[in-house]
Amino acid sequence: MLNMYPFAMVEQADVPPPPSGYLLWHLSLRWRVAMDRALSPLGLTHAQYAVVASLYSMERGGAKPSQRQLADFSGLEPMYVSRLARTLEAAGMLERRHNPADPRAVQMSLTQKGAETVAAAVGMVRDLEERHMRPLGGMDSPEALELRRSLVTLLDHARALAATPAPDSLPAR
Repeated sequence: MLNMYPFAMVEQADVPPPPSGYLLWHLSLRWRVAMDRALSPLGLTHAQYAVVASLYSMERGGAKPSQRQLADFSGLEPMYVSRLARTLEAAGMLERRHNPADPRAVQMSLTQKGAETVAAAVGMVRDLEERHMRPLGGMDSPEALELRRSLVTLLDHARALAATPAPDSLPAR
């Protein structure tokens, strides 16, 4: 594989680091691999964890979400959540039922096994994040807090851009 941006160049004071997108992409790939490895003993992938942890959080808040609401909350695409939910249902971690308020919708809920799995996974994920945030002083450091704030700003902006037509797709004047 061609390495266009060797990480050693980041350490050179006179050379700017690689583009942000490249760095975010590589960091997210490594994070996902680390999450998959950490969660594997629980029978979860990173994406499955995102679904069950989001559902756990919603249920703790008193919600009985539809599959679409769970997708919106988790930030995952609805079709992807549907596929993940079927796998998690087969593993006995969640149940999908017809929503009494909307017969077209599917209502989601964790099983006891799912809730126990999430409870175990949360600690593992926190430990993993703490290890990965050590270069910034740990999860609770001012640097880590600033990083999270910056990432939220970028995510909000990305959502806004996604809702706006690309300049080349705007009608001609």
